[in-house]
Amino acid sequence: MNVILQYYRSLGTARTLNLRIWRLNSTSADVATTTKGDEEEEFRVLDILKSRQRTKKKVTRRNDVQPDRADRMSIDQKWGNVWPGPKTFHPSSVPLPLRQGYVPKGHVPPGKKANAELMKIPNFLHLTPPVVKAQCEALKQFCTEWPSLLNSEEAIENHYPVETITSDYCHAGPTIRNPLARIATLRVKLSTLNLNKHAQDKFIRLVGERYDEETDLVTITADRCPLRQQNLDYVNYLLTACYHESWNVEDWEHDKTEEDMEYYDWDKNASKKSLVQWHLRATNMPNDLSDMDYVEYDISKIPNGEEYKNAVSSLMNNGESEETLKNYGAAVRKLLGLPEAKI
Repeated sequence: MNVILQYYRSLGTARTLNLRIWRLNSTSADVATTTKGDEEEEFRVLDILKSRQRTKKKVTRRNDVQPDRADRMSIDQKWGNVWPGPKTFHPSSVPLPLRQGYVPKGHVPPGKKANAELMKIPNFLHLTPPVVKAQCEALKQFCTEWPSLLNSEEAIENHYPVETITSDYCHAGPTIRNPLARIATLRVKLSTLNLNKHAQDKFIRLVGERYDEETDLVTITADRCPLRQQNLDYVNYLLTACYHESWNVEDWEHDKTEEDMEYYDWDKNASKKSLVQWHLRATNMPNDLSDMDYVEYDISKIPNGEEYKNAVSSLMNNGESEETLKNYGAAVRKLLGLPEAKI
């Protein structure tokens, strides 16, 4: 039930108030207006029995999820088209159950999905045997035939005595340049340098421990420069400098005596002079040689003379051992024509 009040005011000598009241029996409210001077207001209608509208929940329909690309790949596809070059690992492009990562003992390493470890390291998935074969076939037109004269290791060492060794590394880091890749090594046989006896001895003393007497190899390694090419130039410079320096003969080297020698030189020692004198007496030849003639005498004219020279030099330079003494005894018996010793 709504009650509407309406009143009037009149200005005059006597103030009167007229009040009118209407009672309306109605379920709907009427709109009443009140006049205040020249203004009118409209009351808002209050609907107590307002029915609530029920909102329907929106049901979202999910589209059908397509299977992973790795599961839809054909087994006879060309892998070179899927992974043509080096790139970051992508799990949906690799149909392999790869795993990577550290896990506690007894657990399985993480799979390829959402695996940051597989994306950190470089991969060689683009270098499969069929792809490598196809690339080699494409490069054949730019290649030349292997020289027919270089058909053995001996021929290669004869024509290319200097060997250069470098290393390439593939690692995960902020830069693709590995510090170990700058190291350069040069290796050459001492016998291929065409040095005389004085130059060879001086060269060995210059290179020091870089010379291996058993293999006759001189190995020079450089890693002080930041770039590989700089280290390659440096090792070539060291080899060239040692080679030319070994040929230089200082003035004081002419004054060296037998006691000043760093090694036993059989040609300049009394052992050679005694052997030459014995040979001249045994063959009834005149002995009118000077000291320089004894030094320059060709030992190959004496039977088994070279073997005796090597045995004595090895004994004096390497020291006494069972092997050096055995070789020395066998060389003396051959030189004097005696039968071999029976053990």
